Amino acid sequence: MQEIPLSDVMSYDVELIDPGTSLREVIHRMRVHRRSCSFVGQNGIPLGVITERDLVKLLDRIIDQPDFADHSAETIMSSPLHSVTVNQSMYDALVISRAERIRHLPVVDGDQKLLGVVTYTNLAEAHFHVIELQRDMIEHAVESRTEALREANDELRALSLEDALLGIGNRRSMEVDLDHTHAVAARYQHHYSVALMDIDYFKLYNDHYGHPAGDECLKTASDFIKNSIRGSDRLYRYGGEEFLLLLPETGEQAARTLCQRLVEGLCGLALPHCKSPHNVVTMSAGIASTSNVSATSAVWQNIVERADKSLYRAKSCGRNQVA
Repeated sequence: MQEIPLSDVMSYDVELIDPGTSLREVIHRMRVHRRSCSFVGQNGIPLGVITERDLVKLLDRIIDQPDFADHSAETIMSSPLHSVTVNQSMYDALVISRAERIRHLPVVDGDQKLLGVVTYTNLAEAHFHVIELQRDMIEHAVESRTEALREANDELRALSLEDALLGIGNRRSMEVDLDHTHAVAARYQHHYSVALMDIDYFKLYNDHYGHPAGDECLKTASDFIKNSIRGSDRLYRYGGEEFLLLLPETGEQAARTLCQRLVEGLCGLALPHCKSPHNVVTMSAGIASTSNVSATSAVWQNIVERADKSLYRAKSCGRNQVA
């Protein structure tokens, strides 16, 4: 089996903090960027690492200081709590755990009472085990050349969390994430926004430059968006040349500001598109937010439908803009 290079599996979401940085600032950065560790060093060379375990050790040392023990668990707990119900699937739990970057996901019953906990490691190991079983089925199906080959391939694709071409979330995992995000928003009276983004004149691009170039265009656009959003935002392939951007805890104005920056940024890449009036690859975006509609009175499909109507307005008004 060919060795997989570390560059294919490593995360590039890291920063090097100066040794003189205060712990208050270190903890703040870890929280804001939702990182489990921070590297410490100078001149690009890491000298050490601060992990969550190091912070727990620090907490253990200061917990007996005056008045510290008087704080309740409520004052330091994370909320809102993300959970899964016992009747949800492993796939649902894996999508939620990965989207929210949660290592320990509580499992509750229909009354929201705690039944147990599932870890991201549990989910990943189980998921990979199912995939390996499916691959074994495919190998046997190839040997016997039966209809089971097609069925096994279909089931294997159904296990995927990402779009094979773009490396972002696929339609199925998008729906699970939206369902969970909307339920949390309704329960805690929070808000979120959805943005639908569409590459302008993409059919003309495909017809002129060819489908391989079209695939590269989509990959460039999705990589640009993915690298320009916050760690808490989630990007999915909605279909064809359309992307869906899920923005938790984000109101309509903040969503508009972000999408305007994305639209202008893609245009600024100046990817040639001689069949577009803009002469470069551009995109349009439509936004909808729960901040101006009660999350309890609508389902997430209504929010996406409103975003789709906004996208249509943006395209009707000349494209390369946000509505």
